Amino acid sequence: MKTKIDTVKTLLEALPFIKDFSEQIVVIKYGGAAQKDESLKAKFAKDILLMYLVGIRPIIVHGGGPKITQMLDSLGVATEFIDGQRVSTPEVMRVVEMVLCGDINNEIVSLLNAHGARAVGLNGKDAHFITAKPKDSAKWGLTGNIDNVKATVVQRMINEKFIPVIAPIAASTTAGHPGYNINADLCASQIAIALKAKKVIFMTDTTGVLDSDGKLISTVDKARLIELKNSGTIHGGMVPKVDACKEAIDGGVQKAHIVDGRIEHSILLELFTEDGIGTQIVS
Repeated sequence: MKTKIDTVKTLLEALPFIKDFSEQIVVIKYGGAAQKDESLKAKFAKDILLMYLVGIRPIIVHGGGPKITQMLDSLGVATEFIDGQRVSTPEVMRVVEMVLCGDINNEIVSLLNAHGARAVGLNGKDAHFITAKPKDSAKWGLTGNIDNVKATVVQRMINEKFIPVIAPIAASTTAGHPGYNINADLCASQIAIALKAKKVIFMTDTTGVLDSDGKLISTVDKARLIELKNSGTIHGGMVPKVDACKEAIDGGVQKAHIVDGRIEHSILLELFTEDGIGTQIVS
């Protein structure tokens, strides 16, 4: 009986958060271990379905770096990273699009639908709903920065009760252009801004933002975030994540979160409990 009562108490603890987030858009950047471990994949699908059923409107933006690197290695194509972002030569870009759109996106959509969700996959080339310009073509090649998101394309899907699953590939306004590889964190940030999301959540393989002693910072504002980045405490692959968080907050998103996707149900723990489990970034 005590176990049953504890279950009810847990549900009641979540109730204020469920009410607060009802009908609100939450953008989730899905990546890391949560995207590779079979058990975590299934739990992620159930978490998204639960969010959907209690009235939250999730949008998923996924990465795919490890699978892209694996495919590039198998094809003998060299790959390089600068400041945590992949250099996208035309040859690399073809593989990036093939893996993100043809493999990973389809897998996530199928997974969600198998658990009872109504998911649909797309990328920025569909209806040219995401367009971009080169970040620095001499340095990063076809890695781009988003310059426009047509929010109405995704909003219509949400209005029809679908869960959009978005691959971070952007179109160019130039006819015949192969498109741009977009960092998934920065893509999630721009989509959150365009859709006026209440929150954006980044799933990663770290506990969150750490201080110089390696301790988790549960809440951090933009000024402190900049200090940690400038001091080198935040470095490598965490740089685009914190840049994306700051960008989202600057663009009007209420809060950005970095959570450890290696923990079961990390999204629900962050959303529906008082203390959360990761780092929340506030203005």
